[in-house]
Amino acid sequence: GPAAPPVASAARAGWACAWLAPTGTGARLRAESGMAEAGSQIAAGEEKKEWGKKKTKEGSGDGGCTELNPWPEYINERLERYHKLKAEHDALLAERAAKDSKPIKVTLPDGKQVDAESWKTTPYQVACGISQGLADNTVIAKVNKVVWDLDRPLEEDCTLELLKFDDEDAQAVYWHSSAHIMGEAMERIYGGCLCYGPPIENGFYYDMYLEDGGVSSNDFSALETLCKKIMKEKQPFERLEIKKETLLEMFKYNKFKCRILNEKVNTPTTTVYRCGPLIDLCRGPHVRHTGKIKALKIHKNSSTYWEGKSDMETLQRLYGISFPDVKMLKEWEKFQEEAKNRDHRKIGRDQELYFFHELSPGSCFFLPKGAYIYNTLIEFIRSEYRKRGFQEVVTPNIYNSKLWITSGHWQHYSENMFSFEVEKEIFALKPMNCPGHCLMFDHRPRSWRELPLRMADFGVLHRNELSGALTGLTRVRRFQQDDAHIFCAMEQIEGEIKSCLEFLQAVYGVFGFSFKLDLSTRPEKFLGDIEVWNQAEKQLENSLNEFGEKWELNPGDGAFYGPKIDIKIKDAIGRYHQCATIQLDFQLPVRFNLTFVSHDGDDKKRPVIIHRAILGSVERMVAILTENYAGKWPLWLSPQQVMVVPVGPTCDEYAQKVRQQFHDAGLMSDADVDPGCTLNKKIRNAQLAQYNFILVVGEKEKASGTVNIRTRDNKVHGERTVADTVERLLQLKRCRCKHAEEEF
Repeated sequence: GPAAPPVASAARAGWACAWLAPTGTGARLRAESGMAEAGSQIAAGEEKKEWGKKKTKEGSGDGGCTELNPWPEYINERLERYHKLKAEHDALLAERAAKDSKPIKVTLPDGKQVDAESWKTTPYQVACGISQGLADNTVIAKVNKVVWDLDRPLEEDCTLELLKFDDEDAQAVYWHSSAHIMGEAMERIYGGCLCYGPPIENGFYYDMYLEDGGVSSNDFSALETLCKKIMKEKQPFERLEIKKETLLEMFKYNKFKCRILNEKVNTPTTTVYRCGPLIDLCRGPHVRHTGKIKALKIHKNSSTYWEGKSDMETLQRLYGISFPDVKMLKEWEKFQEEAKNRDHRKIGRDQELYFFHELSPGSCFFLPKGAYIYNTLIEFIRSEYRKRGFQEVVTPNIYNSKLWITSGHWQHYSENMFSFEVEKEIFALKPMNCPGHCLMFDHRPRSWRELPLRMADFGVLHRNELSGALTGLTRVRRFQQDDAHIFCAMEQIEGEIKSCLEFLQAVYGVFGFSFKLDLSTRPEKFLGDIEVWNQAEKQLENSLNEFGEKWELNPGDGAFYGPKIDIKIKDAIGRYHQCATIQLDFQLPVRFNLTFVSHDGDDKKRPVIIHRAILGSVERMVAILTENYAGKWPLWLSPQQVMVVPVGPTCDEYAQKVRQQFHDAGLMSDADVDPGCTLNKKIRNAQLAQYNFILVVGEKEKASGTVNIRTRDNKVHGERTVADTVERLLQLKRCRCKHAEEEF
């Protein structure tokens, strides 16, 4: 079944410092010539600066940490080795450029071609030839669709794109380079062992191993001061390809880098990047120099485990963000303050919706009001299922490990499953529904007349997330999904995908979400027949085109078992979240040997499975909706729809009677009969608690069987009979009106 994705995407493996790519075309040539391309525009005198002998003290000014004096010895030893290799490589590079350089053509996005020289001309020089303004604003280049350092010479005829900060790939590079700046500051202040330092969805982090002590938020000021100094120095980013055995010697002080080299690097050489005294294993690329980072903020720290494994070393993690100008950082800070006020954990406490307890980590306790929201969401999807031909099923929570071995999950996912022994057999709590649905499909012979067969399941799922990764409702161990699997024939894919897209549009429209669509196609390592893939991808394209919403192609990013459509929703403050999943699967039917009898009598016809969810994890969707609405729930989803407020004690009994009428009609209603509160105080309390409608009752209303209606935003609708008010609210609730208070 579709996964419950984390609130923030994990670091792209392709960018993470120390996750090193095997060298590609021209690797041997670059290894021999020893490319130190980045920074080739910087004056030679800059290279000889004795970074290792700089011994200043940078106090935090607030009682925090200070820069080490002297620096750790490994910094100087690392630099000495680097300088020797750099000198050798520069000489080889100059020789190669003189001997092998030839004219090449560089094709720009508009089709224009620029003359250049291989092994000499850099993307930065091409940008300067167009305009200095363009060159200054370019973060990174893309050469033949691959991100490329601006100062790294071009090698052959190629296409060239010059990316600014507003490009997603450019942001990843920008934040990756910022992580190196922060990493340099961390080494100079803490002296520990740097581990991973990737860009993430919004910013970057760096992990460091410290034998003694930890990291405190009191250190942020000193770290930022040193980062600003590093940025001011405009330290060039230099790329150098080095033999693996040399790197093992260079990083012998850092067991984590040695682990990476031994376990992740399967090539004779790999790359390091240098800025100032920092030299780190890294595939890159990077910005030209540290001065390109104009505004940087360190905003969070935490602890984590090496590679997320709880039996490994504990690491200290610092999170940061950076931008090309200070104004953007100020806007980000303002946005963070708004996001903080909308935090679902805070609103959940304030509105008594849900809580967590240490005796069941990652499993939410939904209080009555929270349970109302949860169940209302499920009922909403259930009502749509009935309209759209889905059949709801109930499946077991616990399966023998043999099921997971058949599905392939045991081999790849068993660490994330809760498993236990029963009568000498291994069982596990299900982390997804699809294998169980395969058993249901295979329960008896199937005919083409039954297809498409749409199975829906709200079964409870469990995934063994590390305790340190658990975050409110967005990363949990126990959750439910609006999980469904469509078993269909190959020729039915297009129609089913179109129906799935219409389904999610209907649901997201009720919530007020806009969304964006990406089609992820066949990856390099795929399973199955290429013709089947091509046919399926064509049907997905047709479905998307017919659907009519804008979509983008994401080539090569599909799962190994089938192409998929990725859907991201946009919330009220502009954040994107991936909840919905539409994923084709050609392999699970093979693993379970699923067949149906086709209309021409072939009883070995293989179905295709479409995994799909719209809410995704219901828990996570509750978190997203809590923050999207900032606790101001629309009437149909609100756990506090009506508050009846008597003007005085003589009307308390009538108020309770009115409340009961609304309750009996199926509306979430309360009455405030607190004798210690004034009328104005009661109304204000109800508005702050986000009751959608506040019904004031006095002697006049009591005599006429009416209520006086106002909203949480103080819009007054006046006097109506109780029966009319109940009927109108039920109408607004049934149609899931977004703004019931205005439309009353």
